[in-house]
Amino acid sequence: MDSELPPADLPPIVSPCTGVCTLETGTGLCAGCLRTGDEIAAWRDADNAWRLAVLRQLKERRRARGRTSAADSRPRRRQTV
Repeated sequence: MDSELPPADLPPIVSPCTGVCTLETGTGLCAGCLRTGDEIAAWRDADNAWRLAVLRQLKERRRARGRTSAADSRPRRRQTV
C-alpha cells in the first residue's frame, strides 16, 4: 500500500475551513485556510487523495507565512459519520 494515499475506506477528510472566508487580493488565497478559490470550490466533490495533497500544500503555505502550530505535527482527524 502506498503510504502517500489514505485508505479508501476512511471517511471523507474534513474541510480545513476556519470560518475566515476572504480571498486576499494579492495572493488569491483565503485569509483563513490559505486555499485557493479553485481548491475551495473543488473540495466538496474531491476524493481523499486529492484532499490530502491539498492539505500538504496548505502545511507548506502555513510554514511560509510562519503560521505553523503543534497541530501541523499531528495526524489529521477524520470526520465521523
